[in-house]
Amino acid sequence: MKILVVEDEPEMMGLIKQFLEDENYVVEEASDFQSGLDKIISYDYDCILLDIMLPDGNGLDLLQELKNMDKADSVIIISAKDSLNDKIKGLDLGADDYLAKPFHIAELNSRIKSVIRRKKSDGFRLLKLENVSINIEERLVQVNGQLIDLNRKEFDILVFLMTNKSRIVSKSALAENIWGDYIDQSNDFDFIYSQIKNLRKKLRNYKADVDINTVYGMGYKLSIK
Repeated sequence: MKILVVEDEPEMMGLIKQFLEDENYVVEEASDFQSGLDKIISYDYDCILLDIMLPDGNGLDLLQELKNMDKADSVIIISAKDSLNDKIKGLDLGADDYLAKPFHIAELNSRIKSVIRRKKSDGFRLLKLENVSINIEERLVQVNGQLIDLNRKEFDILVFLMTNKSRIVSKSALAENIWGDYIDQSNDFDFIYSQIKNLRKKLRNYKADVDINTVYGMGYKLSIK
């Protein structure tokens, strides 16, 4: 799952980012209005944590931009400006939740899980295709009821392919969604090929009814055998 944190306080940003990465989220960050706007225009996120008071603008204006673009990213407003008017305006603009600072980081995690589960999975915690099932919250994958041991990236790739099972996923889209900001540090996609190769082998060894096909020149697509 991919999270964007729009927050101008470095200490708060670092705390949230470290905690969410420990919880196996891919985390991207923006410290001002313009960088936040650039992110939401360019990418899609499972959840955006949005501060209202930014050095060069208002977080509610970013929320309005999301609405104008008709994007489905879940949004949780996190702000020290705990006025009723801001809360009502944020929710009216499409925010999924509002959390006033200071807050306990565990509560933030709970709110994130709740909005992602509600909006992205329509309340379901399981993905299922043929004899393959994924418990997203528990990060478990089973084939015919038998657990498969996947590393973190293999799991994230399989979830991404399952949620996009009707589409060809480009290497760049896959890399950006799984590796986030760190993709800029790589010069090629060899690391994706390695993870795909290992994941494909594990699925075949467990006799999964799905396979990962390479669509040459385009990317990958999950197929049913």
